[in-house]
Amino acid sequence: MDNFKTSSKEGFGNDAFGPEYVVKVYDPKLDMQAFLVIDNTVIGLGKGGIRMTPTVTEEEVRRLARAMTWKNALAGLPFGGAKGGIVMPKEVLRDRALKKKYVQSFARAIKPLLLEKYIAGPDVNNGEAEMQWIAEAAGDWRASTGKPVSYKRRGMKKGYWRGLPHELGSTGFGVAHSTAVAAMMIGLNIKGARVAIEGFGNVGTFAFKFLSEMGAKVVAVADSKTCAYLPAGLDYKKAMSVKKKTGAVSGYPGAKALHHDEIFGLEVDILIPAAVTDVINDSNKNDIRARLIVEGANIPMRESIEDELFRRGIFIVPDFVANAGGVISSYAEYMGYDPETMFRIVKQKIMKTTKEVVERSLKARKNPRVTAIRLAMEKVAKKGGGVGLSRPLNRDSRS
Repeated sequence: MDNFKTSSKEGFGNDAFGPEYVVKVYDPKLDMQAFLVIDNTVIGLGKGGIRMTPTVTEEEVRRLARAMTWKNALAGLPFGGAKGGIVMPKEVLRDRALKKKYVQSFARAIKPLLLEKYIAGPDVNNGEAEMQWIAEAAGDWRASTGKPVSYKRRGMKKGYWRGLPHELGSTGFGVAHSTAVAAMMIGLNIKGARVAIEGFGNVGTFAFKFLSEMGAKVVAVADSKTCAYLPAGLDYKKAMSVKKKTGAVSGYPGAKALHHDEIFGLEVDILIPAAVTDVINDSNKNDIRARLIVEGANIPMRESIEDELFRRGIFIVPDFVANAGGVISSYAEYMGYDPETMFRIVKQKIMKTTKEVVERSLKARKNPRVTAIRLAMEKVAKKGGGVGLSRPLNRDSRS
């Protein structure tokens, strides 16, 4: 266990809710660094995806793990909050075989905590294949969620547990329904509403798809470098085709090609950041012209910036309210449900939580994040409070 270290009271961000474990992993053979933060397991096993980027840090993983504590509590799931992060250089992300070695090395290192304190899931730069690698390395089908539908195991009364990959679109589906509920409650009709979506990965593309089906007018989409802007509205299938053929959404026929960052200054009704952390920051916060921001990405801005925008009259649906579809899907997979049941549960839970948070926020005239965190805290407190009250590990996790 030389590469397995834990601490519960060092660093920043410690409070009555956690984190319970901060795990740092290093594989000298691969020169691989990774983190696992198990924030709070009062309600249940820590649940949260594993971020794989060249720049992921312990601070980022801590922030994401806390967001998962609130997200799972608000959604009424029997999970606590946790998050993983593997520092994965670009050359590793491009090399499937090497990437698998990184992922499985991390899985083997955290194996003592898997299914004791943590269940893995997908996040940035990974999906169903990586979740299968984790389950295989851990030697347990239940160690991760988001596995391929084809990756199934006998065990249910009806036959099999099947994977429910995030490639089915659960997160973007939830973001779309959260957007529709919030828009209605602030007096904005989703039909015809002008929407800009920053991020053209799993979350952004499915949010685009489902919002278009609801009648919203998606006028701008941005990938990692470019942006396509068409006031008359973009077509989902055409945008997907253009991205696939050219590698950039800016090649959309008839659309104005912009730089990625220009999406934040467009005059739209709804802005959905659906990519990575801190994309709305001091450099562009004053450019925002949207009436409603729905956070499809995890922590797309710091709380201080959310506060500034809220004071300017921009209503913001927090990430752990809007994008909980992914972890709800994880719960559905863990329970052995089929895709149809999963989507029904996602819609029900997301709409209920969004309605409750927006309603309370409007009534109290308080930042929705403050309202949502208070609600989540109440739910965690009902289960017994903060750190140290969950069941102990069955294995010694000390270095």
